[in-house]
Formats: sequence, structure tokens, C-alpha cells
Amino acid sequence: MGEKMQGHNMVAVRGNGHPSSKRKYPWLTKGFIWKFLALFTLVGLFACKSTYDYFDADNRERRVETLWSMCDERARMLQDQFNVSVNHVHALAVLISTFHYNKHPSAIDQQTFAEYAARTSFERPLLSGVAYAERVKNSERAEFERQNGFTIKTMEGHPSPIKDEYAPVIFTQETLSHIQSLDMMSGEEDHENILRARSTGKAVLTNPFPLLGSHNLGVVLTFPVYKSKLSLNPTADERIAATAGYLGGSFDVESLIKNLLAQLAENQPIVVNVYDVTNSSDPLVMYGTKQNGDRSLVRISKLDFGDPFRKHEMICRYLREAPTPWEALGLTGAELVIWILFALIVYIAGNDIIKVEDDLLKMKELKIRAEAADVAKSQFLATVSHEIRTPMNGILGMLALLLDTELCSTQRDYAQTAQACAKALISLINEVLDRAKIEAGKLELDAVPFNLRSILDDVLSLFCEKSRNKNIELAAYVSDKVPKIVIGDPGRFRQVITNLVGNSVKFTEKGHVFVRVVLVAQAKAAMHAKSGMWHEEEFKGAPHSDDCHYNTLSGHEAADDQNIWDTFKHLIVDEDSQKDCSSNVFKGDGFLQKVSLMVSVEDTGIGIPEPAQNRVFMPFMQADSSTSRTYGGTGIGLSISKCLVELMGGQIDFISHPQIGSTFSFNVDFQRCDTVDVQKSLCEDIPTAFKGLKAIVVDGKPVRASVTKYHLKRLGVIVEVAGSIKAALDLNGRNGTLVSRHEQQADMIFVEKDLWITNEDGSLDVRFLEWKQNGLKLKFPKLILLATDVSTGEFERARAGGFSDTVIKKPLRASMVAACLQQVLNSGKKTQGKVTGNGSSLLGGLLNGKQILVVDDNIVNRRVAAGALKKFGAIVECAESGKAALDLLQIPHNFDACFMDIQMPEMDGFEATCLIRAMESKANDEMNEGCCCNDRIGMRRQCHHLPILAMTADVIHATMEKCMDSGMDGYVSKPFEEENLYKAIVKFFEPEHISNHCKS
Repeated sequence: MGEKMQGHNMVAVRGNGHPSSKRKYPWLTKGFIWKFLALFTLVGLFACKSTYDYFDADNRERRVETLWSMCDERARMLQDQFNVSVNHVHALAVLISTFHYNKHPSAIDQQTFAEYAARTSFERPLLSGVAYAERVKNSERAEFERQNGFTIKTMEGHPSPIKDEYAPVIFTQETLSHIQSLDMMSGEEDHENILRARSTGKAVLTNPFPLLGSHNLGVVLTFPVYKSKLSLNPTADERIAATAGYLGGSFDVESLIKNLLAQLAENQPIVVNVYDVTNSSDPLVMYGTKQNGDRSLVRISKLDFGDPFRKHEMICRYLREAPTPWEALGLTGAELVIWILFALIVYIAGNDIIKVEDDLLKMKELKIRAEAADVAKSQFLATVSHEIRTPMNGILGMLALLLDTELCSTQRDYAQTAQACAKALISLINEVLDRAKIEAGKLELDAVPFNLRSILDDVLSLFCEKSRNKNIELAAYVSDKVPKIVIGDPGRFRQVITNLVGNSVKFTEKGHVFVRVVLVAQAKAAMHAKSGMWHEEEFKGAPHSDDCHYNTLSGHEAADDQNIWDTFKHLIVDEDSQKDCSSNVFKGDGFLQKVSLMVSVEDTGIGIPEPAQNRVFMPFMQADSSTSRTYGGTGIGLSISKCLVELMGGQIDFISHPQIGSTFSFNVDFQRCDTVDVQKSLCEDIPTAFKGLKAIVVDGKPVRASVTKYHLKRLGVIVEVAGSIKAALDLNGRNGTLVSRHEQQADMIFVEKDLWITNEDGSLDVRFLEWKQNGLKLKFPKLILLATDVSTGEFERARAGGFSDTVIKKPLRASMVAACLQQVLNSGKKTQGKVTGNGSSLLGGLLNGKQILVVDDNIVNRRVAAGALKKFGAIVECAESGKAALDLLQIPHNFDACFMDIQMPEMDGFEATCLIRAMESKANDEMNEGCCCNDRIGMRRQCHHLPILAMTADVIHATMEKCMDSGMDGYVSKPFEEENLYKAIVKFFEPEHISNHCKS
């Protein structure tokens, strides 16, 4: 307690220290803040003005780019559409030249031209009509008028006066039939256009004029038509000489532009005007609106309609004035707000900087206090652990001593009940402390070799009485592929298995609790394997699944199907086909040293209600309040199991159905142990006399028969399985035939009680059955009954039926089965091999006469330890403090070992141990400097080293490492049991250990 109080005082001193109160920014004053704000405001206004100008200029630039893009796009599309129509007119001119002048007679007349023009008018949507005028010289006029039946007229409708040549219209589209016979050269502008067209060979345009009917502005396009094919580069005279006529078409320019603008409607409408600027001083309007629009921004796009003589332009401007630059205003306003907020932050920060510094200093102080509180919490747990475990050690120890005295049945019952309650209380304390260590991240796992199968046997032994009282099957199965020795934390693995099995036994009233350990790869392969034929050689005469309600261990329905026979049998077949796999698969490269195990605990209990399944792993939570009242418990076991499994690198999960049962499964990774000496030392202490014996297991439930076979194979017994006694007899006599000389007869037949009771052969008196082989009588094999519980009547009936006097009661464990077989077989012959009891008696003599010092400040603990050691023949002396122990252990002394409590007044166990080791080291140095005796006694005096074992209830701080650092040789945690105390000390008195220590 002195050590703990010193620790608390140290924390208090650290927490009360006052940090420095010096300001980090002494120059920060209110005057400085106001000057900084004034300068900051000016800079902010200038920055906002710059931001507005930047974004407004950007908006203007985008507005200009948008207008230019829109105007150029409309000009390009108008020009493209006009050119398409021009190309169609040109094609029609080529058609006339080809089929009217180069064909004799002509293939074109008025009707053909009108019909063709009408059918192809959809290709020229911009033309209101087309017409063809033939070139007629004055000398040819009379003949022309006679052939065509009309007089050449002027544009006004009067007969054309005499001139050098004419251009009367002979072919027209129906829409222009009124201009037939009109001389296209009678107008001054038309005359110039025709002359220019035939001399250049290109299309020419007229000035804009109102079109008949629509009154829209339009132009006439004129194309020359030549009689003969021209050379590649003809002269103007050659073109004029070859001219045969003129093809003209009228364009409705205004409708064309309106349709184009309708197709390109935008969110920002624009005003479009098209001008003929051939005469730049007097431009002619081809298309225009009366809307003014935004005259501050204008875009002029050039137009090329194919007539190099005429020039056209498209002028565009926005219909509406430039909108208010809300984006620039918004961004500027946002920036202004940011500047204001920043100024406000600077102002507030400046005024509160001293307060912030004060808060920082307070936070540092609170941090120190929080760290001190965490230390205090750990010290509190250590104190609680020590203060509770110390009296519990006295209670359990005194009860153990009391049970070794002569008591009547009532007294013994009372003492055993008190002992069970005390163990339950210490178990609860351990769970709470484990949970606290897990939350604090201070729980560390060991990595030591251990025998996994022995741990499962020990766990089954803990719950064998409960399972027998409930008459439920409790069994464990470990795959042959799982290595015998693995490296991990055996204590935590045992704790998880104990928690899961304890819960299953607690909540199961009928059926079974089944623990299965296989490789992860095995479990996956078995679940995905297809259901096949029964493994006949392994299970002769077994009933079909219809004879049992469910093909599980006990025949009761389980929560899932991973342990039903259809899945389980694939594990058996796989193991038999690869018997040596477990010894070879993990050798070689380093990554193959890992052993991934899948552990499942299946029960047929009450199950977990669906609403409660999501809180199963929460600490101190149960399904409902009735569960705690009916079955007891705190609900912390599963929470700790989940944490431990995750610490071991695995995951835990479960499947549960109400009133059917639950199956908890978890995977965990261990390392394989390849050290031969370690494997030998940890191998199960099982007699070897049964190796090579043959047995037949008679059981109607194949899963349960496989479990029995597994335990017998651990003893070296050769096992076959049958579904009935008759099938077993057939196996032994091969269907009634005689056994050959070289074939081994069964030595034992194991029969399940439920099958024996319900089997029709159960009443057969088999004691008088004999087999004859070459005239020799062979005795019937030993009949052994397997049962969870047997009544007196059933036992007598079994004896009368020929069964042995020994009944093997479940759950099966290798050591228990070996002891029962020794009793059965010893009646006929002596067995060879080691007996488990001999080892205990041999080791028990190692403490006989040894002088052991027990150091503890608690008188009850001294009495408990002394009483336990005296039972093994040791001579015990006690000391109440480390200082007293130091006086007793002055060299030379006669003590052979010492148990040292850690927390004691005046001088704790660590300090006392350090001083003892210092004395021993000094004595050894002095003796080594002097003469050395060669006898045994002299040798022993040269190696002064008293085995000192720590004895404490502080399970949080008193770790093995700390004990070893102080010079101790071992560690015993309170409350301790006699067996643990004995195992901790006896190893120091084994001859091999003494010899090795002296040599070192």
C-alpha cells in the first residue's frame, strides 16, 4: 500500500504544478489592433474595386465573344444555305445544256421543264421559282416567234422593239408562268447582269427588289447556259459565242433569314440586318428590323453569295442592353463580407488572445490531470484486484484445507457449495478486470507452445457434471490435420472456449453441445462439397437419415448445417485420404508455418431472439431480463471472447434460431511448433498399451460415432464403425464367415446406450456366443457401454447382457477413456505403458522435506500457502514482510525456495528480491575468488541462487516481465490453487533443472 500511496502523491505533485504565466505576444494591444483594422479596411476596399473591375471586364469580353460567335454562325449558315441553292440552279443549267441543245430533237419542252422543276423544288427551298430564257438574235426573231407561237415582249408586256439580241423566257416553273415570252434583257439592270454572267461564266445577282405576291425583298440569280463544251480556260468572247441562254431563279432573302434566325434562337436575342454594300455610299437593305438594340456593341460579318461583283454584309447587335453585372457585384460583395468578417475575426482574436492563452494553459493543466486520472484508474484497478483477490485467496485456500479434513456429508456439501460460489465470484472478477485491461489496451497475448487437444479435454472436464445432470451430449472433435502442438496464448484460447461452452451448457436443456476444431480450408471445402454416397467402409449397417430426426450429434435440430452428417462426413473422408497431411503441409517456407483454425461451438439450446442478436457481443447485455433471472450470468463473457478473438487476429460470428439453438464460430491463427523437444514435453500423457488394439463403435448417429472414433484413435486404437450390434458381429465375423488367421479380431465393442436400449438385439445374451476358427474357440470381444448417464437398473441390465462392469460416461476425454480401458482390460491381461497416477506420486515426492519460506503481510495468505505446501511434504516457515525475509535469507541459510508477495509495507517484494540477489552475487564472487571444492556440496555452495516466485493479486501491473527484471524466477497469481502452487515450485527440484542451473 505504501507504494500505491507514493504513486498517488507523485501524481498530485505533477498535477498541482503551475505553468509559466508569461504572455507569448506582449506587443498585442488595442491601439495596435485599431491601426491594423484601419489599414486593413483600405486594403480591402482597393481589393474589392479591383475584383469588380476584373469580373466586369471578363463579363464584357464574354459578351463580345458571344455576339461575334452568334453573328458569324448566322452569316456562315446563311451563306452555306444560299450556296446550296446556287449549286442546284447551276445543276439545272447543266441539265438544260445537255438535254436541250445536245439532243436532237430536244428532250426538254415547257411541260417537261415545269414538271421537273416542281418535283425538285424541295431541293431549292429558298427559290420562289426558276425560268429559262433563250438567247435569240434579231435575225432569228421571226423564226423563233413562229416556232414558239408568241411575240417577244418587254418586262412591261409590250412587244419588244428591234435590237441586236433578245432573251425571251421559254421554260418556266408553274409559279413563274406569267413571265413566259418576256425579254429578260429589256430591263437595264437585267441586261447588264446577263451580259456579265455570260462573259464570266458565273452566277450574278441583282439588286434587292420586292417579290411579287409576298412583297418580301429578294434577288434574282442568273446562270449562263452554253451550247457546246468550253475549253479549260475560255476567253470572254468564247463564252459569249457559246452562250445559248440564261437560267434565272428568284431568291426570297427575307424568308431565308427569318427561318435561319428561328432555328438559332438564343437566350440572348440579337438584332440581325443584311445589306448589299456594292455601293458603299448607299447600302441597300436586304433584310432588317426596326429594333434598335444595344448600339454600343456591333458585329459585322462578311457574306459571299458567289457574285464577285456584289458585296454583302450581316450586321448584328444585342436586342437588349448589357445586363447588370450581378456576378461581379455578388463576388465583390462576398469579398467585402469576407474582408469584414476577417477584420472582425482579427478584432475578436486580438481582444481574446489573452483569454485564449489562459485557456491553453488551463488545457495543459487538464491534460496533466487526465493523464493522472488514467494512472489513478489503473492503480484503482490494481488496488481493487489486490484487495479483493487477497481475501478470496484466503477463502478458497481455507475451504480447500477444510475439505481435506474429515467432514460429514452435510458439512462437505456446505463447504463445496461455498467453494463453488467463491470460484464463481473470482471468475466474475477476472472477467471484469479482463474487460478493463482490454479497454485500456494493456492486455498482451503470450506466444508459447501448447497442446490444443488437452485444453479442449480440460474444458469438457469443467462442464461434465452439468452436462450429465442435464443428460445432454457434450463432445469435442479436432481434425487430424490440426497439428498436435501450436504456438499461441493457451490461457486466452481456453478462456474463449470456456465462455462459449459454458453459455451453451447453461442454455441447453436437451440435445447436445458440440465443439469442433478444423482447419479453415477444411471447413470451407466441407461446406461446398456435394452430398455423395455414405462412406460404407467407415459406417457399416448405419441407419438412413430417416431413422433419426436430424443427422446431428444427438439427433436434434441445430442452427446451421456445418455439423450435420452430410457435411461432417467430408471431413472424415478427407482426413482418411490424406492422413499425413497434418505433418507435412505446414513445413517449408515461412508463410506455411501459420495454422488457420476454425472453431465452432454448436448447441441445441433456447437460441437467441432476433431482436437481441445485434447486442450479443455488447458487455453486460443479455437477451432480456428473464434470461438473467432464469439462467444467471452478467453478459460479459461473449464481449470478452470477441475482444480476445480479435486480439488473436480472428473474427467471431454466430447463427442462432429461437428454440432451435446457436452455433458460435471463430477463426484464429496460430503458429506451428517444429521443435521436437517441445512437442515431446507437451504431448498427452496417455498409456501406450492400447496401440494396435482393434475396436468397433456401434452407434446409429454417424456424427457421434465419428467423435468416439476420434478419441479412440488418440489412444492408438484401430476403429471401425457399425450402426447396430448385428452389423458389428458381421464386421467381426465378415457376414457370418470364419475369420482368417491373418485377420485381426476386434478386442472391444463400444455400444451407445440409446441404441442398445432401442435395438432389437439388445436383449440377446451375447456372453455365450463363441466363434470357431480352425477348431479353436475365440472369446467374444469386450462389450463396453457408452452413455451420458446410466441408472442403476440400466447398469444391471447391461451387465446381464454381457457388458463390462465399467461404463464410459461422457463427455469423452482421452485420459478418461484410457483409465476406463485399463480397468476393462486389466481384468484379462496386464497392460504395458505408463499410468497417469504414477507420475503424480513420483513428482509429489520432490517437495518432501524441502524448506520453503513464504513471505506475505497477510496472515491468511501465509496460512493458505503453508497449508498447501505442507500437504506435499514441505517444511514451511513464514515471514510477514520483506525486511523479515531478508533477515532470514542471510547467507548461509537452509531454505530451498521462497514465495514472495509483491505489495508489502516497509519493503515490497521487488526490493527484497533485488537485495537477496545482490547478497547471492556477492557471496558467489567471494567463494569463486577463494578455493573451490570439487565435491558435490562445494559445487552447490558455489551457485547460490534461491528460487523466488512472485505471489500477488495485482494482475495488471505485476507482470512476468517486471518480476523477471527484479530477479524472480516465476509468478503465481492469487487466488492460487494447490495444484498451481505445486506446479510452479516443483520444477525447480527436478534433477535435470538443478544440474543445469549449477553448471550455468
